[in-house]
Amino acid sequence: MKRNVNIWKSLDKASILVFLLMLIIGWFNIYAAVYNEEHTRIIDFSQRYGKQFIWIIATIIIVVFVVVTDSRFYFFFGYFIYGGLILLLLLVLVFGKDVNGARSWFEFGTLSLQPSEFAKFGTALALAAYLNSKKLELKRYRVFSVASGIIILPALLIAVQPDMGSALVYFSLFIVLFREGLSSYFFISAIIMLILFFFTLIFDSLYITVALIAAAFILALIVTRNWKLGLEGAGIFLLISFVIYIINSWIIKSLSDGRILLISTMVSGVIYIVYFYNKKAVSLLMLYIFLAGSLLFISSVDFGLNKVMKPHQKERVEILLGIKSDPHGTGYNVNQSIISIGSGGFSGKGYLKGTQTKFKFVPAQSTDFIFCTIGEEWGFLGSFAVIGLYVILLIRLVILAERQRSAFSRIYGYSVVSILFTHFFINIGMAIGLVPVIGIPLPFLSYGGSSLWGFTILLFIFLRLDASRTEYLV
Repeated sequence: MKRNVNIWKSLDKASILVFLLMLIIGWFNIYAAVYNEEHTRIIDFSQRYGKQFIWIIATIIIVVFVVVTDSRFYFFFGYFIYGGLILLLLLVLVFGKDVNGARSWFEFGTLSLQPSEFAKFGTALALAAYLNSKKLELKRYRVFSVASGIIILPALLIAVQPDMGSALVYFSLFIVLFREGLSSYFFISAIIMLILFFFTLIFDSLYITVALIAAAFILALIVTRNWKLGLEGAGIFLLISFVIYIINSWIIKSLSDGRILLISTMVSGVIYIVYFYNKKAVSLLMLYIFLAGSLLFISSVDFGLNKVMKPHQKERVEILLGIKSDPHGTGYNVNQSIISIGSGGFSGKGYLKGTQTKFKFVPAQSTDFIFCTIGEEWGFLGSFAVIGLYVILLIRLVILAERQRSAFSRIYGYSVVSILFTHFFINIGMAIGLVPVIGIPLPFLSYGGSSLWGFTILLFIFLRLDASRTEYLV
């Protein structure tokens, strides 16, 4: 009993205060978002705000359960929790309820649960347990591969449902790997991939492929300062390209020009591998790997856009980049969201007085677009206050993570920060038209039991670990 009292006293009060404020703000704004003059009572279980009240009460019970659980439980059973949640992600593909074309929910009578929301804290625990064991170094390929696998496995299972928005959130955990010593080359590569991704959306992939190959040849000439070698390499590349082009024209008849250039680059590179090895030309080898990787990435993006992504998902990306304009179709949500937030002005229209909110112009306003209600009824001041709460919480969690004595707690803490920041940035970015609409909730504010419980468990496991940071975790 004495230990439990000490644990409660050791919990970070600032984080808990922000958490409680967000719960209250979220509840009142869900009430405003679905306000019905025929149901004016704020505790009405037939309405979403009444159900959210039940979720909030259950959340408090979950907080108590998480806090009274010994911190060593999360340390020693991280892999088991992760494995159990992976099993649920597999089961939901078979037994789950189909909602809007995605099989993401278990339905138990009137209660629906989304395993992907809970798998976030399970993945964070498994990642922390693995990186903590034997003080593994991320610069080793095997360590990086296993850590990446822990992150990517649940993301792939969620993508199959398909729920691409939730799947993308898991990749935010790679931020943790950089904090734990992952080479900056991976970060630079990620930035280059992001640039190539947007270039592939804006320009024809064939033009980008030609530009990259030309740039690679120029850089190779600068590095080697050997024009003869460069001309020989260009000759071999052109000859191989011509042969593959002829074969495709007469026999295969299905390869695009971009694919022909990609295959030619790969074959030419194999011929030059011998030269790279004999001359110990590490710089040329790295240049070739970069070129081959870039061309493969462009090809995969092009394939994903045209073969994997659904038409409405592709349209959302194109609308964001200004490639297409569809204010009454795919872009309707974002257009109405921007109007709603902009109409709030500096101080807002007043609580329950938002016209965009009241007349339901913005779909999913109590879930993915809850920030619209805040912007319209509370204005810039209210929006700034809510964003400020998130910033305060994130900064506070970073401070807590840095003061941890065990690598396990620190890694888990940064996982919490990464996941919350990604949800916060993307959700508000969706509402103001900065990022594509991918349908993820705003932590602690959006309507929904699964997301609220998932975020709560994620946060309070870390607060529990921090409260017992003086204990020794191997």
